Amino acid sequence: MPNIKSVKKDVIKSRKNHLRNVAAKSAMKTFIKKARTAIETPAPDAAATAEAIRQACKVIDKTAERGIIHKNQAARRKSRLMLLANKKAQS
Repeated sequence: MPNIKSVKKDVIKSRKNHLRNVAAKSAMKTFIKKARTAIETPAPDAAATAEAIRQACKVIDKTAERGIIHKNQAARRKSRLMLLANKKAQS
């Protein structure tokens, strides 16, 4: 444990930020999973699937905007989600 007061504060702040980041990543992954599930259902409802994808993209963008994930990672995640959706829509 650090002895310097400012370093103690930094440790507390970094722990808070870590918890916030973990929660945000977890929420993002949950929305992605919901979107994937909506896409991969045998008889997908187009409106529900589109809404799930829209929400997932929104959460991914917010996570990247806050600096929790890199913008390229956000783009990659959204791209993969869209590729899956388009592939299922064609078949």
